[in-house]
Order: sequence, then structure tokens, then C-alpha cells
Amino acid sequence: MALATKHTRTPRAKPVRFAVIGLGHIAQVAVVPAFAHAEPRARLQAIVSGDAEKLREVGDRYDVPSRGGYDDLERLLAECDAAYIATPNSEHVTHAVRAARAGVHVLCEKPLAATTDDARAMIGACREAGVLLMTAYRLHFDPLAIEALSRVRAGDIGDVKYFASSFSMSVKPGNIRTRPDLGGGTLYDLGVYCINAARTTLGGEPTQVFAHAAPGDRAGLPGIDEMTSAVLVFDNGRHATFTTSFAAADVSSFRVVGTDGDLVMQPAYEYVDPLEYTLTSGGRPLHRKGRRRDQFAAEILYFADCIRQGRAPEPSGEEGARDVRIVEALYESAQRGEPIALPSDGHEPGPDEGQARDEPPVAKPPLVNVEPPHD
Repeated sequence: MALATKHTRTPRAKPVRFAVIGLGHIAQVAVVPAFAHAEPRARLQAIVSGDAEKLREVGDRYDVPSRGGYDDLERLLAECDAAYIATPNSEHVTHAVRAARAGVHVLCEKPLAATTDDARAMIGACREAGVLLMTAYRLHFDPLAIEALSRVRAGDIGDVKYFASSFSMSVKPGNIRTRPDLGGGTLYDLGVYCINAARTTLGGEPTQVFAHAAPGDRAGLPGIDEMTSAVLVFDNGRHATFTTSFAAADVSSFRVVGTDGDLVMQPAYEYVDPLEYTLTSGGRPLHRKGRRRDQFAAEILYFADCIRQGRAPEPSGEEGARDVRIVEALYESAQRGEPIALPSDGHEPGPDEGQARDEPPVAKPPLVNVEPPHD
């Protein structure tokens, strides 16, 4: 679908110039290095951080022309066509609105925002400014993830009945993922992957959700959930269940079960290790293993193409907002101890096969004033 925008700063023959806002772990290990594979269609023009040492060392390592703090954001954005927001969840709305008002397209890390109201504010600001907003669901561009989804949609396991997923890791206390004031919690950090995968593979929207959350105090994670288990009932009669945890072994998997077979993806949500799936139908298993790919370069290049073509991106800001709405409903359910109903609109989410992009992996760079969130 074409989308008319007010933004005319990017001539067709020139690269889309990006600012990366925030230089935390994901930005340093994945987003900034991805621009090595994005040329000539996308270029890293600016980096933004409140840490002078990060600006100097990361900027020098990648020869970034423009650098500055958050007070310098508008000046830096004046040199850019797009922004990749990689700040803590609660700060997404501030930087997205500032970018939109500067006439800059927005690619924002997941979850799109810490609240539905913030997500709506981001969508509204981008719409008013005539700029694009995309939620950075990198798995929407991984060839093996797209292949698995296509097999499910093609009926290779029959009529799909249910989805079950586990996503856990042992997160270090004090990490931004564990801070409620920054939008921390297992559903915001891990649950959005399970929710989005369930929505895309089951091909609909949940009309009712129920959750139980274990408090984080017992794992040294006060103010957030240590573990949450959820049930989602979809408008097409299908069910999804998942469990997320910040205090368990590393697990990343899902199983989609149909009337004629099942598909198991493990690992399912990674960007360092290659994805794998096994599809079993009629008692015959088919195993497929991908290879390490740069999912971040893929989504950056896709977004750059959307900007050039004036085309609405998938996953959109609306897709990100839907997942945030479900996260909020699940936490409300856990607090109240009862199911929460959600409106149904017949929406069918998910990427299409043409979005798959195969970019080579990047080597992990040295980190500057940041630690991995888990061991």
C-alpha cells in the first residue's frame, strides 16, 4: 500500500540517512554494526547518547559523521531522514515524537512503547507529520522464520489449532529490562515475541486473555514479574499459551499444532544463533536449519525501501500498538485474577513472503560502558 508523506528530504538516488538514538546493548552489538551491510541504500549519519565516551568510541569505530546528546537531537535529526530508536521502553514515545516533529521517519525497537497511550501518541505524531512509523520486529525479515510461517499458512500441518511457546533467560538484576520505571518486565521484553508470533501464525487477534505472574522479589527483581504464564483466545477459535521468565535457563521455542501435524521452532526468537524448525506431518519429520543472518540490516534496508517508495511498512506502528495492548491486558489479568476481554476487528497480522532478506552476520564488537543483559 502506498502512503503519501510530507517528507521529501531523500532523493531517490541517495542513501537514506539514519540516526541511531540510544547506545545501549542492542544498539552497540546489533543496530550500529548492521549499517555495514546497509550501504548504499542506508547510511549511519548520526548517533545519540548521553554518554560522551560511547559517542567518541562508537563514533570513531564506525566513522559516524554526527554525534551528540539528547539535547542535540533536533540538530542531529536535521541531517537525517530516519531514526532508529533503541532507548529504554519508557523513552520511546519522547524520541519518536521529537523525530516525527523534525520530519524524520521512525523505526522503533520493540515493544513499541510502555503503554498503549504512548503507542497511540507515537502513531498520531507520525501520522500528523506525514512520516512512516515501523516497529522493529526483526523476525519478520528472517528467511527461515518466513519459510516456517508460509508452511503453516499453506496448510502443511492441516488446520491450525493452537500455539505454545517458552521464552526465558537469566537476567542480571539492575539491568534496564528489570526496572519498572523504564518499562521493564518479562512481557515487555520477551512476551512481545511470543504474542507477535502467536498472532502471525494463528492469523488473527485475541478476544480474551488470562495470565498469572510470579513476583520478581524472590529473584531479586522487585517491581516486575519474574515469570508470567498466559493464555490467549483468538477470534478464529484458536488458542495460544506461553511462559516468559527472567530467572530460568535460556529457552526460545514455539510449537504450532494443526489437525495433520505440527511445527516446532527452536531456537525461535534469536538473532545470534541460527533459527531451526522441524515440521512433522503424516509421521514424517522435515528438519530445516537456517544460518546466522543480520536481521537488523534486513529491517533497516526494508524500512529504507519503504521510505524511498512512500510505502507503509509491515510491521507498522499499529502492529506494535496491538502487542502493547495485549501486554497491558495480560498484566491487568494477572493483577485482577480474571480474564480480560479485548475487542475483535478481524485483523490478520503478519509479514508476507516477499519480506525475507538474507544479509550476512556481523561480528560482535567490543562494548562501551554497557553489559549484556544476561550471562
